[in-house]
Amino acid sequence: MQVTRRPTSTTASTTSEPGAALRILLVVASLSGNTRELGRLIQARCLAAGHAVHWQEADDPRAPAPLAADEADLVLLGTWTDNAGRTPSEMKAWVAGIAERGQRPRQLAVFGTGETQWGPEYYCGAVHRLIRYFNSGHPPLEIEQMPHGARHAAAIDAWTDAVLAHYWSNHDADHRRHHA
Repeated sequence: MQVTRRPTSTTASTTSEPGAALRILLVVASLSGNTRELGRLIQARCLAAGHAVHWQEADDPRAPAPLAADEADLVLLGTWTDNAGRTPSEMKAWVAGIAERGQRPRQLAVFGTGETQWGPEYYCGAVHRLIRYFNSGHPPLEIEQMPHGARHAAAIDAWTDAVLAHYWSNHDADHRRHHA
């Protein structure tokens, strides 16, 4: 069965109606592959909804960015959590890079993987640090180690759908506020 995707807009300003295709930048920092797999599942959900997803590995600073963070309608950051709940250096470097270029994401949501064995106070700490840094209004998605099973699949789908729906509720509110 062939899947037909909605066309993507050429500029963010033309993406104004709910259901129109979004340009999504999905940036992943993954140590063992758990967060990368989680990102792939989120990417698949976004693609199935008809959105254009531009994938970037945070740990490859030499690779050209597939889409600038401030040109994306939505930025999705995926990260693992380093020692004592810290953000890993490759994600910190990615964040510093967009800041140096003056890129401020319009909307940003964060997902990640962690391990409760290191203590609940550290579990997915990098996810929460990034949410605070970017003042994101989106809820986090936290998965223990590798995503697997129906429960994780349902949680990933629900989170992705909620983030996409939240984009439209915020986008519409911004549009009304600026044009009222």
